[in-house]
Amino acid sequence: MLRSISRLVVAAAAGVVLVSPAGATDLFGSGPLELQAGGMVLVAPKYEGSKDYQVFGVPLVAPAGSNEFGFIQFRGPEDIRLRVINFNGFEAGPLTGWRFDREEDDSTRLTGLGDVDGGVVFGGYAAYRFGAFTPFVSYSHQVTGDETGGLLRFGAEAPVSIIGGVKMTGQIGATWADDDYMDAFFSVRTATLLLPVYDAESGIKDVYIGLNADVPLSSQWNLKLIGQYSRLVGDAADSPIVESEDQFFGGLGLTYKFTIDR
Repeated sequence: MLRSISRLVVAAAAGVVLVSPAGATDLFGSGPLELQAGGMVLVAPKYEGSKDYQVFGVPLVAPAGSNEFGFIQFRGPEDIRLRVINFNGFEAGPLTGWRFDREEDDSTRLTGLGDVDGGVVFGGYAAYRFGAFTPFVSYSHQVTGDETGGLLRFGAEAPVSIIGGVKMTGQIGATWADDDYMDAFFSVRTATLLLPVYDAESGIKDVYIGLNADVPLSSQWNLKLIGQYSRLVGDAADSPIVESEDQFFGGLGLTYKFTIDR
């Protein structure tokens, strides 16, 4: 668990704050640099399918900017996107992040299965804006650590600006996993005292809905809220490793904006 937490700190620090195109210009330009720094408390399952949760903190450091479809976009620890194409509503670019490990001692149900090492993921994404809605598709594949395969995510999101400068982004979608991913996280290759042999095949592993919000408390202080609910389906839901098909992820953060002359 502690190993997973330390890696989440690295991933979250790299991109949990979204950067607007203006923010990207400030980052690489020659004028004053506006930054926002702070921290966030996160709640997440101990492993995918766990009924138990862990609470931990991560730092937040990034150029200041709007959290609405920015130059750098955070959609999750293993889905940090860099928008390099933006033309007539179409956008695309590479993505990276960190896929977290699963440790045998995360649950007695995992006894005898060994650890699954996480690692860096690389991939890409594409999206197209239809008015207020933006359908998207993304693919990520683990390239270090154990071979845990790839994930294909697809869905739609919509940003909403409401009273008081509060900005919210809703997202709904599903995740397809290949054979390597399902074998790593949901299959049981050898029967244990608690689990029978189980072969999880590729397919849709979950459906999800999420909401992010940014609440300006002052000209310098900003409150960040993130939340996601996912439901395991198919072979993932039927795996004997799974304790709960309902998975929740949430976070509460606070950042302070300041300027550095250069």
